Amino acid sequence: MSARRRRRAAADREEEEEEEEDGSDREVDLDEGLVDLDLRNDLDTPDVPPPTDSTPEILKRALSGLSTRWKNWWIRGILTLAMISMFFLIIYMGSFMLMLLVLGIQVKCFHEIITIGYRVYHSYDLPWFRSLSWYFLLCVNYFFYGETVADYFGTFVQRREQLQFLIRYHRFISFALYLAGFCMFVLSLVKKHYRLQFYMFAWTHVTLLITVTQSHLVIQNLFEGMIWFLVPISSVICNDIAAYIFGFFFGRTPLIKLSPKKTWEGFIGGGFSTVLFGFVFSYFLAQHQYFVCPVEYNSETNRFVTECEPSELFQLKKYSVPLLLQAVLGWETVNMYPFQMHSIALSTFASLIGPFGGFFASGFKRAFKIKDFADTIPGHGGIMDRFDCQYLMATFVHVYITSFIRGPNPSKVLKQLLVLQPEQQLNVYRTLKSHLVEKGILQPSLRG
Repeated sequence: MSARRRRRAAADREEEEEEEEDGSDREVDLDEGLVDLDLRNDLDTPDVPPPTDSTPEILKRALSGLSTRWKNWWIRGILTLAMISMFFLIIYMGSFMLMLLVLGIQVKCFHEIITIGYRVYHSYDLPWFRSLSWYFLLCVNYFFYGETVADYFGTFVQRREQLQFLIRYHRFISFALYLAGFCMFVLSLVKKHYRLQFYMFAWTHVTLLITVTQSHLVIQNLFEGMIWFLVPISSVICNDIAAYIFGFFFGRTPLIKLSPKKTWEGFIGGGFSTVLFGFVFSYFLAQHQYFVCPVEYNSETNRFVTECEPSELFQLKKYSVPLLLQAVLGWETVNMYPFQMHSIALSTFASLIGPFGGFFASGFKRAFKIKDFADTIPGHGGIMDRFDCQYLMATFVHVYITSFIRGPNPSKVLKQLLVLQPEQQLNVYRTLKSHLVEKGILQPSLRG
């Protein structure tokens, strides 16, 4: 019998002896025994198996004569161009496809993180762990996407009687669904695995916070206008690529121990490149209604529309060039869009703070002795490896919009008014009329 089995057999005998003792002493000793067992389980936690090489055979043969460093360079470069091309294709297909893309990325990132936990503790066969994890994912998505439907598709919902009940009691239904999962978790608790099960319960909820909540914010940003979606995401992608290129060719000084391949040269070069890219890219996008208009749902055509009169953010204005730059550029004034100034703030965040999402992910992977979250994309790792900075960026953009950009939205208020009862609409009309008369905008003699 192995030493490990003897230890477990001894622990079982100790527990049987404890059950024969006095009630209060039995509870104390049993808790101590379970703590010891959990500590042994933690020490015996197996390493996650390394991911397999998913590089297509055609690329392996074509790059077989290169060194490992240059082979990885070409694989990453080719796959990056392929992903960017697919991203542009989805942009062309419209905002609805972008929402589906965000949802798909969210589910895949959740799967990669949950799978790591499952592999690490797989030998203990925790009951219902994976099933409950996916159930909670479904509940949280039902809540957030239901809120979005109620907020942006209210007129459409009011025309469908079968949906009115779901929207009216949406939060109660969401809470009831979560409570069902919570009760199932409590019922799944088994002796000797209590602490481990609570580890996994917390693991699932933190993963939901990272993936579902942030992806919901991404979609909220998209509804403000596709430009608020494209510029931040493109800035993070640009910073990642530029930092890799500068670090590959000029990197000499290590940046952070969590990610040994990151260098100060790559960090600084990527930062300047990202700010410049965001400024130029914003100028191009601001010229087109398709990118700057808020995304709205037309209930008559059952389609998303992006047509509007562009706000002041997306109208050219003349700015005076600082004196120090006038001598260099030879310009006294320059025409630009106000949004370009905001793009500098977004790009700066993507360059300075965004990489910390990657450092956080690096620390997570080091904690579990893995190189990548998965092997989905050859040369890049998993989906989470490519979007670890995007979620942090999504939160910043949402906070930035609500703090410095967003004002009252007349179209949104009108949609909410249209779903009111006729008597409520008349009360709103009378109140608004009285307010306008007091302000002197309407004449008191005007009849409603």
